[in-house]
Amino acid sequence: MSMLSAAQRLPVLYPILDAELVFRSHPNENRWALLRRLLRELAAAGVEMLQYRNKRDEDLIVTQDALAMREAAPFIRLILNDRPELVLPVGWNGVHVGQDDMPAAAARSLVGRRAIVGLSTHYDEQVIAADAQPVDYIAVGPVFATASKFDTSPVIGVEGVMRARSLTSKPLVAIGGITTENAASIYDAGADSIAVISAIFGPGKRPVQSVGDFLQIFK
Repeated sequence: MSMLSAAQRLPVLYPILDAELVFRSHPNENRWALLRRLLRELAAAGVEMLQYRNKRDEDLIVTQDALAMREAAPFIRLILNDRPELVLPVGWNGVHVGQDDMPAAAARSLVGRRAIVGLSTHYDEQVIAADAQPVDYIAVGPVFATASKFDTSPVIGVEGVMRARSLTSKPLVAIGGITTENAASIYDAGADSIAVISAIFGPGKRPVQSVGDFLQIFK
């Protein structure tokens, strides 16, 4: 089972590039040119780890997306959402699975011992169960209501992050409705990393500027 070394520790900011959200915001740009541009810009802005979430397209398209992103950003740790069987072929660093996706142990068997495996949780019992799974980090949320609608579970608030922190020693990623206004409070509650979708890639957002705004909070 992979364990995150000091060199691999989670960065404080963990952007999630949601395909539907990004492609809808850039309808006139070639998708692979767009992904390459975004990845180059995000890497230059200081992003160290990024998740790609594409729930709609078939594996062939996601594979092409992933290869384009890896080419553009060879040094970012890239995590693929919900497709562990594609991780090794595209040269990515790991996979993130949810409660309704492939079980974490099965995902681990596909990606191997050295890859990163993350697991979503939404309430205390799931955090406790995840703590016993072969995962490198546990995501918890939604912390606040989220426009990206990545999940329909009830919000857990900052208090939920604090409870999750008390239930596991694994690295903890907070997700859901996180903005530059509330990010510091979530980090103070015990999150090791903050996953952000809409506040970076949402309509009208400039991803590089948004990344810079978040990173400035934690300097």
